Amino acid sequence: MGSGCSYLSYSSSTCIATPLSISSSSSSSSSFKLNPRSFLFHNPTNLSTQLRNQTPLRCGRSLEMESQKPIMFDVEKFDDDFVQNLVYDALVWSSLHGLVVGDKTYQKSGKVPGVGMMHAPIALLPTPFPEIHWKQACDVAPIFNELVDRVSLDGKFIQDSLSRTKKVDIFTSRLLDIHSKMLESNKKEDIRLGLHRSDYMLDEETKSLLQIEMNTISSSFSGLGRLVSELHQSLLRSYGDHLGLDSERVPKNASTFQFADAMAKAWLEYNNPRAVIMVVVQPEERNIIVTIRKTLAEVENEGRVQEDGTLLVGGQEVALVYFRSGYSPTDYPSESEWNARLLIEQSSAVKCPSIAYHLTGTKKIQQELAKPGVLERFLDNKEDIAKLMKCFAGLWSLDDPEIVKKAIEKPELFVMKPQREGGGNNIYGDDVRENLLRLQKDGEEENAAYILMQRIFPKVSNMFLVREGVYHKDQAISELGVYGAYLRNKERVIVNEQSGYLMRTKVSSSNEGGVAAGFAVLDSIYLN
Repeated sequence: MGSGCSYLSYSSSTCIATPLSISSSSSSSSSFKLNPRSFLFHNPTNLSTQLRNQTPLRCGRSLEMESQKPIMFDVEKFDDDFVQNLVYDALVWSSLHGLVVGDKTYQKSGKVPGVGMMHAPIALLPTPFPEIHWKQACDVAPIFNELVDRVSLDGKFIQDSLSRTKKVDIFTSRLLDIHSKMLESNKKEDIRLGLHRSDYMLDEETKSLLQIEMNTISSSFSGLGRLVSELHQSLLRSYGDHLGLDSERVPKNASTFQFADAMAKAWLEYNNPRAVIMVVVQPEERNIIVTIRKTLAEVENEGRVQEDGTLLVGGQEVALVYFRSGYSPTDYPSESEWNARLLIEQSSAVKCPSIAYHLTGTKKIQQELAKPGVLERFLDNKEDIAKLMKCFAGLWSLDDPEIVKKAIEKPELFVMKPQREGGGNNIYGDDVRENLLRLQKDGEEENAAYILMQRIFPKVSNMFLVREGVYHKDQAISELGVYGAYLRNKERVIVNEQSGYLMRTKVSSSNEGGVAAGFAVLDSIYLN
């Protein structure tokens, strides 16, 4: 989940509290300040009301560039002195506006607010991106939101699709056990909140925008992504004449506002002004979040569910649980964490995500949905189905002998994916061949732990990447993430919208793309 932290606090990849102050550096945008405790502890109506009065520019906004030639940055023409000036101004802006993260090398980082901070890893300039594909990604966001919700309601589909995976993947098996218990008790989630991010790459050969994955838990960087967009707009306003670039071509990014607004509206739907929002965090969390923060172990120790389903943690009623943690096996080192996840799921608190939403975001479900005829099970509109199918890359189960044979022969054309989130888990290149051959020896059951995906080859460009105050010129590729917010109470859809974006750029030689894991930097887009 992305940082929504203010200029007065700091964050790493996943802070989602309302900002202490929300503002824009653009002279055309209004600004306002909020008391976060009035949002998170007393009255989220304040945030929801103010945000309804804001009218951020959405990504469907046309910049009328059809007659413009594609923009390409020639980083070779910029001398070192000019780039150093850009870097200096970027770092000053980042420090002033909260585009910072906790420094893991500093002992007190994450323990003492305001201590041990450094600028977030960033691309110095925005990445050129075709407006037609930008609009495409925005257009399908609400459709993907609706799809996740409808799949989450089909417990049999989820259980059947992951039945083979359950036999060989202990983590997925434990999640499915919780999901199965909810089905057996006929537990209904009347209020359903989804804060998603759909990730894409633009394939250079086919010029197709192809989906990499759909994130339904802890969808990171909504806050920092917004700030990077504003940083690039600021730099282009200052240096645009020298660069030959227009700051208006960096789309406005309202991800922080829209995610916070969706959470505030979910709190309103719960309908208890004394109830609070709780963020489930990892131990030694470095994200500074002005809210109730509990680890799963603390929830197990301090939490209980009353007979009417009310979740109490530390004596306070919880209206909404946001999972910053819980997406990785390492988040469950003991039975205490699993007991806490079950406890939360059994309660009437709004979960973001529920166990059904969480499982809907697994790689195997993504692969099943890409099969011919499966989307028709969940969506009625043929145009919507066609739009989603156009985004799907090739996805296959490992029980398909023909595709496995092709992947062994040409492993460079495939990615092998386990049912994991958080980066650093995928298998590439010759390792694909070696693992497929190993699995053939181990037996068919082990195949169910993975899927195969078509490898996408985006355009490689020279970029300036900035880490720890130093810029490097590297051959880089980029990945676009488009956020979506969805809120429903029974049959009433309250929110279903595209909610900003995130661009991540990494050196082209790196297979993985996580910013928090150190593989990539935060970026924005320049429409052409």
